[in-house]
Amino acid sequence: MYTPPMFQPDRAASLGFAQARGFGTVCAWNGNKPVASSVPFVLASADDGTPLAAFHVARGNPLAGLADGTSSWLLAVNGADAYVSADWYLSPDQVPTWLYQAVHLTGVVRKLSDSELGPHLELLSAKFENWLAPKTPWTSSKMAAARLDALKKAIVGLVMTVEEVEGSFKLNQHKSDVDHAAIASALMQRHDEAAQTIAKEMVALRPHLDYKSSTPVSVSAD
Repeated sequence: MYTPPMFQPDRAASLGFAQARGFGTVCAWNGNKPVASSVPFVLASADDGTPLAAFHVARGNPLAGLADGTSSWLLAVNGADAYVSADWYLSPDQVPTWLYQAVHLTGVVRKLSDSELGPHLELLSAKFENWLAPKTPWTSSKMAAARLDALKKAIVGLVMTVEEVEGSFKLNQHKSDVDHAAIASALMQRHDEAAQTIAKEMVALRPHLDYKSSTPVSVSAD
């Protein structure tokens, strides 16, 4: 991942972002071309602290046959993103750009054993069921045992031993305070959730700025 130093988060922030997001695109090489799938995942740690990203794919997915425990895979985790118009800056001679947050995890991937697959699925569902609180979490105990077993046989559990962690949080860190506030203010006025999420991240970087008085002109509604 190409990341200018001013946009590069530290390792802990990148891993925290990936864990909180919990969804990404995993990509491997089959010898002729890249093969990719979108997957939910959960991060854990090995005994020595090495991050482990566990996920699963359908048994018929070509990725299932590429998990040899030796070849390197990529798990790309994207967050919110937002377009920035050059008209929104207060300084002259600016150009449009795109703000975003993304993390890339790289490492070898192996198959989970049958005994590992069940705990992985329980941990994965528990992670996302917790997002729905105060709803009572769904658990696999609500399913008939035969049905659950049949569905388990239709998937292959995989785990990446994360060897490299890269992140890029492009949030206009290199711009002046007045332009930083102007762009964040413009994004706050957008009606899409992603733009507002990026605006909140920008405000968190420089909470001391006055964003209310930095509203630029020509910010159209979605």
